[in-house]
Amino acid sequence: MVEQRDWRWLQCLCVCLTIQLSIVAAEFFKPFNVSYDHRALIIDGRRRMLISAGIHYPRATPEMWPDLIAKSKEGGADVIQTYAFWNGHEPVRGQYNFEGRYDIIKFAKLVGSSGLYLHLRIGPYVCAEWNFGGFPVWLRDIPGIVFRTDNAPFKEEMQRFVKKIVDLMRDEMLFSWQGGPIIMLQIENEYGNIESKFGQKGKEYVKWAAEMALGLGAGVPWVMCKQTDAPENIIDACNGYYCDGYKPNSFNKPTLWTENWDGWYTSWGERLPHRPAEDIAFAVARFFQRGGSFQNYYMYFGGTNFGRTSGGPFYITSYDYDAPIDEYGLLSEPKWGHLKDLHASIKLCEPALVAADSPQYIKLGPKQEAHVYSIKERREGRNFSWYSSQSRCSAFLANIDEHKSAAVTFNDQKYELPPWSVSILPDCRNTVFNTAKVAAQTSIKTVEFGLPLLSDNSVHQEMMNKNNGSFVAKSWLTVTEPVGIWSENNFTVQGILEHLNVTKDVSDYLWYLTRIYVLDEDIAFWEERGINPAVTIDSMRDVLRVFVNGQLQGSVVGRWVKVFQPVRFQQGFNDLLLLSETVGLQNYGALLEKDGAGFRGQIKLTGFRNGDIDLSKSLWTYQVGLKGEYLKIYTVEENKKAGWTALTLDADPSIFTWYKTYFDAPTGMEPVALDLGSMGKGQAWVNGHHIGRYWTLVAPKGGCQNTCDYRGTYNSDKCRTNCGKPTQTWYHIPRAWLQASNNLLVIFEETGGNPFEISVKLRTAQTICAQVSESHYPPVQKWFDGKIPVNDLTPEMNLRCHDGYVISSIEFASYGTPQGGCQKFSRGNCHAANSLPVVSEACLGRNSCSIKISNPVFGGDPCRHIVKTLAVEARCVSPSSNIVDEITDNWICLGFCGVDIVVGNGRVIDYGGTMFV
Repeated sequence: MVEQRDWRWLQCLCVCLTIQLSIVAAEFFKPFNVSYDHRALIIDGRRRMLISAGIHYPRATPEMWPDLIAKSKEGGADVIQTYAFWNGHEPVRGQYNFEGRYDIIKFAKLVGSSGLYLHLRIGPYVCAEWNFGGFPVWLRDIPGIVFRTDNAPFKEEMQRFVKKIVDLMRDEMLFSWQGGPIIMLQIENEYGNIESKFGQKGKEYVKWAAEMALGLGAGVPWVMCKQTDAPENIIDACNGYYCDGYKPNSFNKPTLWTENWDGWYTSWGERLPHRPAEDIAFAVARFFQRGGSFQNYYMYFGGTNFGRTSGGPFYITSYDYDAPIDEYGLLSEPKWGHLKDLHASIKLCEPALVAADSPQYIKLGPKQEAHVYSIKERREGRNFSWYSSQSRCSAFLANIDEHKSAAVTFNDQKYELPPWSVSILPDCRNTVFNTAKVAAQTSIKTVEFGLPLLSDNSVHQEMMNKNNGSFVAKSWLTVTEPVGIWSENNFTVQGILEHLNVTKDVSDYLWYLTRIYVLDEDIAFWEERGINPAVTIDSMRDVLRVFVNGQLQGSVVGRWVKVFQPVRFQQGFNDLLLLSETVGLQNYGALLEKDGAGFRGQIKLTGFRNGDIDLSKSLWTYQVGLKGEYLKIYTVEENKKAGWTALTLDADPSIFTWYKTYFDAPTGMEPVALDLGSMGKGQAWVNGHHIGRYWTLVAPKGGCQNTCDYRGTYNSDKCRTNCGKPTQTWYHIPRAWLQASNNLLVIFEETGGNPFEISVKLRTAQTICAQVSESHYPPVQKWFDGKIPVNDLTPEMNLRCHDGYVISSIEFASYGTPQGGCQKFSRGNCHAANSLPVVSEACLGRNSCSIKISNPVFGGDPCRHIVKTLAVEARCVSPSSNIVDEITDNWICLGFCGVDIVVGNGRVIDYGGTMFV
């Protein structure tokens, strides 16, 4: 018999082969041209209202790309947007990399094969919270170079890379006029923020960049974002939380929103940003209401800063970004679902939006307004002939009051508008969507099956066998990293060298060693006065560790901060060792080539009897990186050469230590996370793949809100979460990097931690909730059958487990006046007694279900003259769990466990796995 997990693997393999074949065929579209007018992009002769989803291909594995693209399309995206990452594609000057996570051609073809368009932002500066803003570090070593200005060495290198990418896309037939998905390109990126730093040379650079890009003959429009002085033949575009008031610098250009920030990035030791679904939906609806035509979510999928790709300084490994698809590829709900409904509503309005050159503005109240798009006659000669000649009218009704609801009259009808909301009326009459009314479900994500990575402990082994959840085969081994100079590749020079000039960013670490002679008189002087000498540095970044004679004296963390670190010397010669560490290179701002890392200014020893000692011109010996890095002991091929020894349970935490173990991959297809909450600071590798830096810095206890009020202008400090907890403890291990057993996990720990508490976990969304009231609207999708359902305006609740999961239990159900929120629901004064049976009958054993919000469904009106709400909390389980025991004890397997139905209690129940009766 084929085991269920094997069957699922076979299904996955078939899907992957189908995708591969479609990529080889590479016939995505019939060739079409892209142009634009003042209203919109014109694709194949038609104006379009476009929704774009930001996905950065290196922040996921190629195996994840098809699912991410498919979920973006299902969510309503027409376009995928990505940067091209120069430092990933050209890590060494003239040596290119287009493989693995940097296979931009494969990514573009997957987008095309999915029927979506691609917006490629070549830059080549990307910012993106990416290391050095996407610039390769070797670029700063070119003589005379100044980044992003009218500088010949920089322009030569920039043009060479941009041309490389454009030529590559053309050779692969990926532009729209070749039948490919690329409809738009971008040159530069938010240059308007720093242009004034360069004066006239900045203005000349903008003109040069535009002319250079257009001269490459790509055949599609180019944009510059945040560039109000973009030349006439380049579209200037908006980035921000809100862009509904943005107008391009020419009437001949459409209004584009290249970055709608649906979240924000996170720094070590900080709280996690959250942007409510209601607010981002409000921002998008307002943008299209006021004349916008292209909107991109930055990010739709944020992903992971694998390796040392995170920028900074101090940006964390996760780039989740509170995006509609989370770092692991799971839907973030309700954000994903609420925006999906928004996108469908905008698509219903698209015929009117593209047909009207501009909207009619109607003031409905002091802070209420309508924008109406209508056309009443067939218009030939300007790309409108493809619409029918019937009247088309769509309207957006906005209430921009941050506190109060408003009742307004529009077209002789009354409409209730919640505060800070937009209602969308595709026919200028019926509301299909309001940005403040969330009918989409909420998914609660957790990590499951977490067990320590220790197999020779009988208790842990018993738990592992019981839960089928922990995934380790062997105990921990350890080897100590030398503190200081460890190889013959060191060198000695007079004076302090700049960090990046020495490391070229091949490692985070640079050792500085000098020797200090201390007299007896100095020792006596310190003892007499009760003081210690100190190392002082005018300025340093990001992390400094100070050692004397191999002993750690202290650490300093910050960006260009002053250092005062007390130290203890002995009489005679002392080795003073400084370790400079980077935690992501600067990715934003002017003059990045001058930002550098390490130390600036003077380094002194203070507190000596005869005065301060200036070490700035002393002889210093330099050592780049770690010995373990150099020997590549994190790889499968080289790790056995390190001389590992067994780590005992009672071993004291130690600094600068390597650890390794082996673990088995968890069964199933759920995303995998490594819990490093027991560690300090360092880096981790799985089977030689660098999963990123880790650091257990704790966020401040204050600054988070108990409840997040979506109303009012959003900023990155609003609705923060995770106060008083480590910023990041879970680290994504892509499934593609795992094998069934004996996966090598290697940890480099700097500050001391307990590897025995490290565990491998599954990232799941097993709890789903929803609240839908009689005041909500029918599902938007029902409006796409060509007939507006005026006879059935009944709202519905839709629940869905993610793929392969089914609803195993209903934890709460109440139709009436339920109180609270997800995982904290309670009955109100009004409750239909049969709420639980009705929901259970509709949902149990199914992957998804739908329940109408109406009195007849629940056997009558439980409380007259009150608006009723249905609140439900359900639990989802995977096919690998014992769903038979959870749902009923009386089902038996019919024999073939590989089909998609379950027969139980005389009825057919959808179930993505096994056949039972």
